[in-house]
Amino acid sequence: MCGIVGYIGSKDTKKILLDGLKELEYRGYDSAGIAVLSEGEFSSYKAVGKLINLEEKTKEFETKKFAVGIGHTRWATHGKPTELNAHPHIGENSFVVHNGIIENYTELKKELQEDGIRFLSQTDTEVIVHLFEKNLKATANALEAFTMTIASLQGAYAILLITKTEEEKIFFAKNGSPLLIGTNNENEKYFASSDTPLIGHCSDVHYFEDGDYGYVSINEIVIFDKNHQQKQAHFIKLTTNKLSAQKDGYRFFMEKEIYEQSHVISDTLLGRISEDEVIFEELDKTFFDGIQEIKLCACGTSYHSALTASYLFERYSKVKTSVEIASEFRYRQPIMTQDTLFVVISQSGETADTLETLKMAKEAALKTLVICNVDNSSMVRLADATILTRAGVEKGVASTKAFATQVTIFWMLSLYLAKRNHTLSQKEIRNQIELLRMIPSSVKVEDTLHERIKRLSKRYLHGHGFFFIGRDVFFPLALEGALKLKEISYLHAEGYPSGEMKHGPIALADPGLFTIALLPEHLLYEKSKSNVEELSARDATVCAISPLEFDKADDFIQIKKHQDYMLEFFEMMVVVQLLSLEISIRLGNDVDMPRNLAKSVTVE
Repeated sequence: MCGIVGYIGSKDTKKILLDGLKELEYRGYDSAGIAVLSEGEFSSYKAVGKLINLEEKTKEFETKKFAVGIGHTRWATHGKPTELNAHPHIGENSFVVHNGIIENYTELKKELQEDGIRFLSQTDTEVIVHLFEKNLKATANALEAFTMTIASLQGAYAILLITKTEEEKIFFAKNGSPLLIGTNNENEKYFASSDTPLIGHCSDVHYFEDGDYGYVSINEIVIFDKNHQQKQAHFIKLTTNKLSAQKDGYRFFMEKEIYEQSHVISDTLLGRISEDEVIFEELDKTFFDGIQEIKLCACGTSYHSALTASYLFERYSKVKTSVEIASEFRYRQPIMTQDTLFVVISQSGETADTLETLKMAKEAALKTLVICNVDNSSMVRLADATILTRAGVEKGVASTKAFATQVTIFWMLSLYLAKRNHTLSQKEIRNQIELLRMIPSSVKVEDTLHERIKRLSKRYLHGHGFFFIGRDVFFPLALEGALKLKEISYLHAEGYPSGEMKHGPIALADPGLFTIALLPEHLLYEKSKSNVEELSARDATVCAISPLEFDKADDFIQIKKHQDYMLEFFEMMVVVQLLSLEISIRLGNDVDMPRNLAKSVTVE
């Protein structure tokens, strides 16, 4: 959440900053702003709402000479979405932008106010610029003042600061929130909180580590680590492919990403399956030696993929598996033993709570693995091993193809372990691998299916709530279906195990309760059908998703006949994604950027 951009050079600084912020819109935001320092003078603009409002404010502003500039898209954490609370924040002669949360800002703010400093905003970020300027009055130079400032901060941050004192530099610091720098053969310098704004501008990028700070000018990149030792930048090549970030004619990025799932799952499988085994070159052959238990830790959609994985690991690999919500795991003083493989799952690799649990596992000397979509992300750099999902850029805030590729990875990993543990026969593994090859076709969106869902969606715009119900792996899918609907439609929805309905929730059953029932042919069909019949008998409105017709359903979405419940899982996944999409579109919502949400949650 929140996005940062920065630029040092002689091109149109305003355009570069605004274009960079546009590339970060997918992260979610409620206000935006830029500050440019050129020829000793600042120009600063802020706006609430979409970037078009900031563009309108800056339309008369031009930068044709050398300048340093910073920009930010804000998602409110401290203080409401207002222009005063929007970044960049101003001091007497400096501006700052910041992602993350300064945990001790209340104490710092009180001290600064006692010194007579007046605050304009309600944010934690503003303390940074005032503290810097206070330190600047007592030190020899801006770097020393900035170093003192960073030392006083507690919490997570990615910071860019510009000051008239040294008007050709951008000062930076990184701890717990992503930040990188890009360069090109024109000697320009670009900052951003993810790769996307740099594509097309930079040839090489350096990813800052936690604790890094320093400054950058047109001719210098000066980096210090957390121990105040100077270090060299390590640049790697930046991709030049922006095609996947375009809508390609779809109404929304989310719709495009649902349709892309067939292609990206093929990429996920590529080079990882042979006729009779799953191959993960990322994993050393001894990686699972001594492992007696797997602990999966994640948030949101990734948590649902982890729940799905727990069924597969125990069913196929016969390995004891537990699943943890990262924000809960962090604070309950968990018992961690070194025979446990600690697996974190995150689309971005920057999810704050999940990242902190990974650090806990490392400190406890557990072996760690990350399932992630973003190479060089914080989790990838920290974990012992990484399996990349290869989902490509996902701009829709409500995750679709990230979930699909995560579950695909877990299915493969369960078979990889089954072969290692001799818990499935060679014939069974070959059969499962053949099923894996069928996933791309099972998630391919048929026009008739989408049209059916589009027509049905108009009947589900009211009522007092939704229950998505399923058994076994279809329970996590029910949770995911409910999450997708509530994220983008703002309608109340819950995922529930089918067998649990009669233990309380069935009291809600009436025509205004919409039940989305997942009824796979090849997994507990009769038991699930019986649970749905109980709801139907109490007059709940039932929409059944199944390859088999169900006469007690008010609405029926028929999926194709498949050989295995996991292929049914993947097609039903597409159905619940499309149903949420079409309901939300009918309600007139911004599907890609739902209210109050952000793509990459880098604060707890």
